[in-house]
Amino acid sequence: MTLKFEGKVSLVTGGGSGIGRATALAFAREGAKVIVADVSEQGGKETVQMIEQAGGDAIFIKTDVSDGTEVMEMVNKAIEVYSRIDCAVNNAGVEGMLVNISDYPEEMWNRVIGVNLTGVWLCMKYEIPQMLKQGGGVIINMASIFGLVGLANASAYIASKHGVVGLTKAAALEYSAKGIRVNAVCPGFIETPMLMERSLKAGENPEVYQQIVSVSPIGRLGKPEEIAETVLWLCSDGASFVTGHSMVADGGYGIQ
Repeated sequence: MTLKFEGKVSLVTGGGSGIGRATALAFAREGAKVIVADVSEQGGKETVQMIEQAGGDAIFIKTDVSDGTEVMEMVNKAIEVYSRIDCAVNNAGVEGMLVNISDYPEEMWNRVIGVNLTGVWLCMKYEIPQMLKQGGGVIINMASIFGLVGLANASAYIASKHGVVGLTKAAALEYSAKGIRVNAVCPGFIETPMLMERSLKAGENPEVYQQIVSVSPIGRLGKPEEIAETVLWLCSDGASFVTGHSMVADGGYGIQ
């Protein structure tokens, strides 16, 4: 069996749960050495343990991506251990609140923008010099279908994810000719801890769950593993002519 990423090194922020964990596990399954970064030490270490139990090679680095010093140290540590970063998946994100714009707390707005948008910029700021030094690489920024369409009462999240889409395009124009492809992935409603905690309240609200399912033409929520496979394809040689693209994986939600 040929492993698609054998000999490669992948960095995944927000790798302690949900899409980030599924992506880290998928990279490891395909032979990559994986740097798992997360603000949650417990979740990140659990992901590393899962990779190691499956025979893979991974390390955990505790990182708040909204803090430039921590991001710089994350990249430095990754290079210290593995010498390179071939694929960087800037996935860490927070949802924020569901309230209208005039009631949105300034502190929460700053937190959502700081993690979801500034965090992606900071990651690229420190990943790109290393990729230039080593002769190339691939960056995937985790946006959202709500980086392409609107949603009432989620202004900070919408603004942050639209920003990620724009930032991805700018980075692709700046660095694609220098060997670095930069793309975004735009998931729809995915069965992640963030969504399930918000909508299901640990199974106490099945009506809300059915309401979310009902807006998806495919008739179900997505799986984190399905987004992970999208990320892996964009990082693979099969996507060598794809850059600056925002790939939608939303079960048809955005075409309605």
